[in-house]
Amino acid sequence: MIVIPAIDLLDGKPVRLYQGDYNKDEQVGGDALEIARQFKADGAQYLHVVDLNGAKKGERIHYDLIAEIIRSTGLKVEVGGGIRTMKDIKAYLDRGAQRVILGTAALNDRDFLVEALDTYKEHIAVGIDCKDGMVCASGWLEQSTVDYIDFAIDMEQLGVKTIIFTDISKDGTLAGPNLDMLEKLKKHVSMNIIASGGVKDIEDIEDLAQLEVYGAIAGKSLYAGTLDLKEAIEVAKGETAC
Repeated sequence: MIVIPAIDLLDGKPVRLYQGDYNKDEQVGGDALEIARQFKADGAQYLHVVDLNGAKKGERIHYDLIAEIIRSTGLKVEVGGGIRTMKDIKAYLDRGAQRVILGTAALNDRDFLVEALDTYKEHIAVGIDCKDGMVCASGWLEQSTVDYIDFAIDMEQLGVKTIIFTDISKDGTLAGPNLDMLEKLKKHVSMNIIASGGVKDIEDIEDLAQLEVYGAIAGKSLYAGTLDLKEAIEVAKGETAC
């Protein structure tokens, strides 16, 4: 299993939201680039970056900053937030992003998703952000009537290789990941599952590794000091193969 530290960007600053609420943001540092460099120094190979303003507006608000993070750290960056067009995807991949995450666009624009998959294949990941089991969009501000399992099955049938699953009620809470929902997800699809939301400590990393998910995203736990990134990476390597 791989451990992926996270940086969420809001108004140019690295923040963490509580349960996806834009009115409950906490700044976790002054410089996103320095945070990314520290993650690399601690042994990270991957980085999860979300443009929160972009997710809300449907535009690439933090494109230049994210591009600089990719360039200066050499980390394998997966980026999401505000990616709605083929031009958006190309822009990030041309700047060295490893994966581009489609969330709202994957839910609302099937033709676009199919075109993106045909063109960029494994470089496209889909974010499945859900609340009460239903998929949400537009920076988690809009809840659909689409069940997360049904949506995941549909994504796999279209050829999606990697999904990032987030239970919004867990995100930023340090309450532990939703293992039940993840286990159910694993029973229905065989693609790579990256678990996001709720990770607090090394026991959560161990639990996710035992589930044999592909990856685990850690955000608030790293900033709050309840999880040591170096230890998490070592434990994840020891529990299951990447």
